[in-house]
Amino acid sequence: MPVSPVSTAAGYPSPAVTVASALPKRTVDSSVLVVPVVSSGDDDGRATVVANPYLDAEAVGEIEVALEALGAKGGSEQLTRVLVPSLPVNSVLAVGLGKDRDEWPAETIRRAAGVAARSLSGVQTVITTLSDVNLEATIEGLILGSYRFTEFRSEKTAPKDEGLRRITALTPDTKSATKDAAARAEAVATAVATARDFVNTPPSHLYPDEFSKRAKALGEAAGLDVEILDDKALLKGGYGGIIGVGKGSSRPPRLVRLAHRGGKGRKSKTVALVGKGITFDTGGISIKPAANMHHMTSDMGGAAAVIATVVLAARRQLPIDVIATVPMAENMPSATAQRPGDVLTQYGGVTVEVLNTDAEGRLILADAIVRACEDRPDYLIETSTLTGAQTVALGSRTPGVMGSEEFRDRVAEISQAVGENAWAMPLPDELKDDLKSTVADLANVSGSRYAGMLVAGTFLREFVADGVEWAHIDIAGPAYNSGGPWGYNPKGGTGVPTRTMFAVLEDIAAAS
Repeated sequence: MPVSPVSTAAGYPSPAVTVASALPKRTVDSSVLVVPVVSSGDDDGRATVVANPYLDAEAVGEIEVALEALGAKGGSEQLTRVLVPSLPVNSVLAVGLGKDRDEWPAETIRRAAGVAARSLSGVQTVITTLSDVNLEATIEGLILGSYRFTEFRSEKTAPKDEGLRRITALTPDTKSATKDAAARAEAVATAVATARDFVNTPPSHLYPDEFSKRAKALGEAAGLDVEILDDKALLKGGYGGIIGVGKGSSRPPRLVRLAHRGGKGRKSKTVALVGKGITFDTGGISIKPAANMHHMTSDMGGAAAVIATVVLAARRQLPIDVIATVPMAENMPSATAQRPGDVLTQYGGVTVEVLNTDAEGRLILADAIVRACEDRPDYLIETSTLTGAQTVALGSRTPGVMGSEEFRDRVAEISQAVGENAWAMPLPDELKDDLKSTVADLANVSGSRYAGMLVAGTFLREFVADGVEWAHIDIAGPAYNSGGPWGYNPKGGTGVPTRTMFAVLEDIAAAS
């Protein structure tokens, strides 16, 4: 089978990031200076440069005169590119932040940087004063906004330039703490971009065996312990959910385990990560409509984010143990596929009546959750493109978080702080009655059309071990942007919820 040319061990090749406290003295080739501007609030609504110590009065005056001549107002995410002869750059790109204020949310800066980066085709070097407002948000936004996936373009349509390769973030100082903050932002953005690469790789080139090999390459490069169970080992081990979903495909399933051992024997916490890795989902025998089925290349978005997150935890040397359990399968209709009405035995012994083969994600996740709980984690975070009902309830940009209440709320709060904006949702006890089966312990779907996202969460709850704080993040819409680009998000894979999970890991590590 063909193998994608996407790099596996190195991850996404992000631009090199440096911090500096002053503009360069000589003009940098193919360079653009990105500066934030605001609406002055005057009757004429002129754009004014946000005060910073890096530009003298002459340069600020030149920028503002040029912006006025072009009618720039400084509105939110408005872009205006001008020439400023007194500065050592080829041009200046002014990005609007809206009305002036004492402090801007990090997400506003992240989006502004992303919009700026998306507009800079052919530019290899960005220097920016936006970092004076928020260093990490600026770097994340620039890297994620400049992201592009071109591995399957021929010379006819491939970009003729290398894209953004260097970022210089201007900051008040270049002390070690500042450099570490910049390095963290670069690492986080690179992890998100790596998850995007996985999602954007077509299913012809990313099937369970190939996905497992790429996860292994990334894991080993980061120093993780790696274990892969093939279909024979899964069958022998009793992983009935993964086997059941994968048996309709000619490309058999896998289970990947990636472990970061950062605790080093101390009384540190252990966190389990689980991510749904359906490399393509036709729905199986309960086949999906043809319209937009190609979006199901993103049905492994949870697995992509989990792999990127555990690798990031290792690269940032978090002082906790993080163990990822990632089930991978392709859900196809065939003579060997499971049927509606079949009963399978999940890993751990629970039997499930499969009423709808398109509710397959929860079947492979149930196996993985039980296996993950055997490691006796303190916390378990599972994420998946699980239900279309998530988009009905919360739209295409807001993940739903379910689980044990205290940890669920903690995850949602952190997600909102990093700009991925997950929202806490309940798991009403009465929904378990909807999952009763006449022939097995559970059914994989309810007979009701309502509360589909919550029913799926209720199903998964049955497989979480007692005493484990857990959260399920449904990213059915947020993992894949099927519309036009916005902020720092391109069309296609978004990398959600990589930033949420890593920030939660950091929070757990800080409290340990």
